Order: sequence, then structure tokens, then C-alpha cells
Amino acid sequence: MSKFKTKKGKGSPAINTSSLPDIIFMLLFFFMVTTVMREVTLRVKMRLPQATEVQKLDKKSLVMYIYMGPPTNAALYGTESRIQLNDQFARVEDVPEFIAREREARNEADRNFLTTSLKVHSETKMGIVTDVKQELRKSGAFRINYSTLKGQY
Repeated sequence: MSKFKTKKGKGSPAINTSSLPDIIFMLLFFFMVTTVMREVTLRVKMRLPQATEVQKLDKKSLVMYIYMGPPTNAALYGTESRIQLNDQFARVEDVPEFIAREREARNEADRNFLTTSLKVHSETKMGIVTDVKQELRKSGAFRINYSTLKGQY
């Protein structure tokens, strides 16, 4: 009869890591696709007011943002509320040109559905907001909403 030898000295086999680079690249690709980069660098302070009746916008890609509030660098720009269009400060007279540029950058079928969202600091005076709304009215941008936080007064 023959004897069977047992292999006591041999441990468990090593983990196969040949597919590890594939998994890492899949994760990297996933995060690259799903990450949204910030489009605008805020130069004004944003402390949005609270509201009780809040609705979400359907398509955020059809929204143009106008920011109003005190500048973040008060030593350089002062403390008076300013208007920010895209990444730079602007005057009230620059709003119609901004609206025209934004309309031209969009698809012709989507131009009628563009919404102008006003992100206004809670302590900004209504005079500058009214002036911007008048310029929007002159430009034909009649779909306006105010960005707020949901909460109680």
C-alpha cells in the first residue's frame, strides 16, 4: 500500500491582484463623470433668506444666475451690495448684455424656457434688486425666481 503525504508546511495561496488596476480605473472614471465642478467663483457673500413655500426648479441647465450681496473682500470693494454676473462684478446697465449672451449660448429651442434666478443676500436692500428686475423686464426675461432656503421665519 502507498502512503499519502500531507502538505502541512504550505499556507493559503496569495490573493490575485491582477484585476486591481481595472477596478481603480473604473472608480476613477466614475468619480470623474459624476463630479460637478463649480462654475462660478462667488465674490459676494451669500446668506439666502428663508421661505416656507419653496419649489425646486425642473431643469437647472436652463437657469441663469445673478448674485447680489456685499463683497467678500470688503477692504478692496467696500461694504455696499454689488451685482455679480458670472465671475465678475457688474453694474445694473450690464444685465441686458448678460441676458443676451446667455440666450445666444443656449440652444434655440431652449431660449424660451430660460429662467433668471436671483440669489440675493438676505440683508441686501431692495433698491438694487428692483433695478435689476427692471432691466430684466426691458430685456424680455420675464421668468424670474428668487433662490431661498427652506425654513421658518
